[in-house]
Amino acid sequence: MNANFIIKSENDLIKAINKFGFLPFFANAVDGFSVEEHIAPEHWYTAVSGQWDAWEWKGSIIRKTGCAYGKFFNRKAVYISKEWFPDFANYRRDGYDFDARYDDGLAGYADKVLFELVDNNAPIISKKLKKIGDYRKGGVKGFDTIITRLQEQCYVLTSDFVYMTDKYGKRYGWGVAEYSTPEKFMGADFTENVYKREPEQSYRLILEHLKKVLPQASESEIKRLLK
Repeated sequence: MNANFIIKSENDLIKAINKFGFLPFFANAVDGFSVEEHIAPEHWYTAVSGQWDAWEWKGSIIRKTGCAYGKFFNRKAVYISKEWFPDFANYRRDGYDFDARYDDGLAGYADKVLFELVDNNAPIISKKLKKIGDYRKGGVKGFDTIITRLQEQCYVLTSDFVYMTDKYGKRYGWGVAEYSTPEKFMGADFTENVYKREPEQSYRLILEHLKKVLPQASESEIKRLLK
């Protein structure tokens, strides 16, 4: 990524996602590879204003572009363009849909329960998902761990951020994550492309692409991100 590239608007961020294909939200092990490191300071969070444009843009960007957003790199949030996500999911899923993964003993029962709750109710906000699954104190444990793992395996993604409203219809608080499956969120653009290559082919395509857009990173650094 060009070190001089500065994100000054939601549109700039959309252009960056589409251009680079992969864009982590926060700074990470690869220098200069994040929204945080390229956004104009006035659009990042400040304690004085309490304003965080980069966060506020998330839902709008997902809706406008149809990109994937989720905890894809080392349990941290990443935007992945609509173009690149089928190959990324193919690699991370190792060619398995969730049912096949479970049948082969590669996913646990707790993961199956939460995946099916998302799949059967998508799109669904996290608050409601936790309620119907009884993920609460004294109830079922492990929600955050499992939902993160399902995102890293690309069976679940964040399809929007929804704001709560008071009785007057006024929005308050931070946006609440809404979850879906790639199949339901992206439709045929995803389902017709996700398994069209061998997982290793998808991996090599992604690796070579990231080597081109991240000349500052070593191959081993990029592989650690993709792992």
